[in-house]
Amino acid sequence: MDSSEKAVAVIMVGGPTKGTRFRPLSFNTPKPLFPLAGQPMVHHPISACKRIPNLAQIYLVGFHEEREFALYVSSISNELKLPVRYLKEDKPHGSAGGLYYFRDIIMEDSPSHIFLLNCDVCCSFPLPSMLDAHIKYGGMGTMLVIKVSAESANQFGELVADPETHELLHYTEKPETFVSDLINCGVYIFTPDIFTAIEDVSVNREGRANIRRLSSFEALQSATRTLPKDFVRLDQDILSPLAGKKKLYTYETNDFWEQIKTPGLSLKCSELYLAQYRYTSSHLLASGDGKKNAKIVGDVYIHPSAKVHPSAKIGPNVSISANVRVGAGVRLIGCIILDDVEIKENAVVINSIVGWKSSLGRWSRVQAREAVTVEDEIVVVNSIVLPHKTLNVSVQEEIIL
Repeated sequence: MDSSEKAVAVIMVGGPTKGTRFRPLSFNTPKPLFPLAGQPMVHHPISACKRIPNLAQIYLVGFHEEREFALYVSSISNELKLPVRYLKEDKPHGSAGGLYYFRDIIMEDSPSHIFLLNCDVCCSFPLPSMLDAHIKYGGMGTMLVIKVSAESANQFGELVADPETHELLHYTEKPETFVSDLINCGVYIFTPDIFTAIEDVSVNREGRANIRRLSSFEALQSATRTLPKDFVRLDQDILSPLAGKKKLYTYETNDFWEQIKTPGLSLKCSELYLAQYRYTSSHLLASGDGKKNAKIVGDVYIHPSAKVHPSAKIGPNVSISANVRVGAGVRLIGCIILDDVEIKENAVVINSIVGWKSSLGRWSRVQAREAVTVEDEIVVVNSIVLPHKTLNVSVQEEIIL
């Protein structure tokens, strides 16, 4: 990449009408700010962007209220010594439409390359090497792709790429029949030509709507059901039509990748990011031998304000947030413990998310969520417990409303 060329990064963070499968965890905090491996979900792609050469700006685009991101944006900008800005859409515009809506702001620094990431993607974000490939290809866009099992491929955008040139030849979003085991990872690099491609979609859609209005009443009814001209989807409206036209290319990763759709997947993704810390942020991983500090097994993150008893055993794959209190003899395995939780003596938490301000009693073995109180010696197995509940009897495979 020429030293005179600049790059910007755009991270799509969605809004409160999105990410409903992440409830109830997203009721009190926006999904992009939910902690994975001790850091907000959006922090991981932002940190990866720091490695992009000549990066001028990072933009977060979504339709959450600005006040929900103000403190975090200020904090991360100071931490990375890099300008991060939140841009609020007036309404949902689609994954490509949101990019186009803020095109003038995004182009203020005259970037040659525009990185586009989705915040609910968990991966190693190989952005510098992806950029090298993008420049070599010389196309309008390059997308990160990965091979998955044939059984799971239809949950994502499937694609066919030329094995030699890596050109995107065919793309279809969540097909009913198997197309390929190569899928879209939701990470892209574009040249500014992407804005012309998005504008063409809007213009053509408006033109088709006008033709329908002149044809018949039945066609007019059909037109009212079409998408607004300013709502443009990256996958169906850009990737699919431009495939096979020597404009889009692929870059395959062999590293980890996951889409963070549900609370259960957040546990898996927290584990993946904790493992990555060994190579990128080893200072964030806790250590202890059970003498002066709690015994740490495997990859564990403990917030500096948390208090953990030396006789506790933590890990592997545990993330403990701010102001957590962990009592004597506690055992934590594969879990996320959120802010202000108290876990009393000899409690056991396995493969669970313990929500904000929850209290777990002595000798309890639980799976609970926000502001849930579990009395002493209660067992909760494979259950969903909604906020503000007190459990004084053991439950198994139940939903407590």
